[in-house]
Amino acid sequence: MATLQFTVQHTDSSTRARAGIITTDHGDIETPIFMPVGTVGSVKAVTQQQLTTDVQAQIILGNTYHLYLRPGLDTLEAAGGLHRFNGWPRPILTDSGGYQVFSLAGTRKIKEEGVTFQSHIDGSKHLFTPEKVMDIQRSIGGDIIMAFDECPPYPSDYTYARKSMELTHRWLDRCIRQFNSTPDRYGYTQNLFPIVQGSTYKDLRTASAQYIASKNAPGNAIGGLSVGEPTAMMYEFTELCCDILPANKPRYLMGVGTPWNILEGIALGVDMFDCVMPTRNGRNAMLFTSKGVINIDNKKWEKDFSPVDDAIGSAMSSYYSKAYLRHLIKSKEILGLTIASVHNLAFYLWLVKEARQHIQAGTFNGWKNDMVQVLQQRL
Repeated sequence: MATLQFTVQHTDSSTRARAGIITTDHGDIETPIFMPVGTVGSVKAVTQQQLTTDVQAQIILGNTYHLYLRPGLDTLEAAGGLHRFNGWPRPILTDSGGYQVFSLAGTRKIKEEGVTFQSHIDGSKHLFTPEKVMDIQRSIGGDIIMAFDECPPYPSDYTYARKSMELTHRWLDRCIRQFNSTPDRYGYTQNLFPIVQGSTYKDLRTASAQYIASKNAPGNAIGGLSVGEPTAMMYEFTELCCDILPANKPRYLMGVGTPWNILEGIALGVDMFDCVMPTRNGRNAMLFTSKGVINIDNKKWEKDFSPVDDAIGSAMSSYYSKAYLRHLIKSKEILGLTIASVHNLAFYLWLVKEARQHIQAGTFNGWKNDMVQVLQQRL
C-alpha cells in the first residue's frame, strides 16, 4: 500500500499542458484523463465490461450522497467496498456529496457543524459533517476521496463567497484531522484531495488555492466552476488556480465539461476531469464526434448508414450506423441509450488520449486550437 504518486512525463512548451501518470493501488491512470461519472455505483446505461473494453476508462466516480442513502453503508461494507460491490477493478474517486447536498436548497441547512438535509428518496433527515463524510467515503472505498466543501452558487456576492470559502477551509482542516486519525479500509491506500473555492473573486480564489496548496495533499481539486459563470471566466479562474497549485501534484477540475472545455482546461494545466455530459447528453440524442456535434434525432440521419464515428477506435461507434441509432432513439429503445452513452464516453476518452499523444509529440497547441473549432461544429 502506497500513497498516490504523480509523475509528470512531458510538458508542452507553448501551453501549461502536461502528460503524466498517477499511480494508485488499483492501477495507473494516464493523464490528462476524463473520469466517467458513476453516481450510484453505475455509469448510467453502461456496463463495467463496456467501460473497460470500449470506453477504455481508467477511473470512474462514485457519489457519497447517493451511495450513503442507497444501497447504504451496511451493504457496501458487507460487500468489501464499492470495487467489490460493482465489480470495477480500477481506481474509483468518490466525491464528497457536497454539491448534491447544496443543490437541495429547499431542504438543507448549513451550519458550522455541517449540513442537515432531507433525503430525496424518502424525506428522512440526515447530517453530513466533515468527519462523517470522511468516514462514509472510507466505507465506500474510494482510492481518491474528496474533502467536504461548500459550493457557492453563481453569482454569489462577495461577503457570502468569502464566508463560504472560510467555512470550506475550516471544514477541510476537520476532514484532514479525521482522515489522518482513521485507517484505510479494505487493504489499499485512500487519498484525500482538498478543493479550491472562492467563487469568481480573484483575491478569494488566490487565497483558497494558496491554502489548499499548503496542505501538501497527494492531489488538489478546483471546485465551484462550471456552475453558470461565463466560459471565459471559468478559464480565467482555472488558470489562476493552476498557477498556484503545486505542479508536482495532479490538478482536478470538477464537473467540466464539453470536449472543448476539456481541451482548454488541459492547456491551462489541468490533469483530471469529470462530467455527466457525455452520458446525459447521449441519452438525449446529442452525440459528440471527432467531426463535431450531432443531434441524432434530426431527420437528416434517417438514411445515413455510415458509422456513428469510425475515427475514435470504439467498436460500438464503428459498428452501428447513424440511421440505426436514430431509429433506436426515436423508438425509445433502451439499446439506443447504451450505444449513445458508450459512444460519447469512448469519444471523451479518445480525446484526452489524443491530447496526451500531442503533448508527448510537442504538437499539442496547434492541434488543440484546430480541434476546438472542429468539435464545436453542429453537423
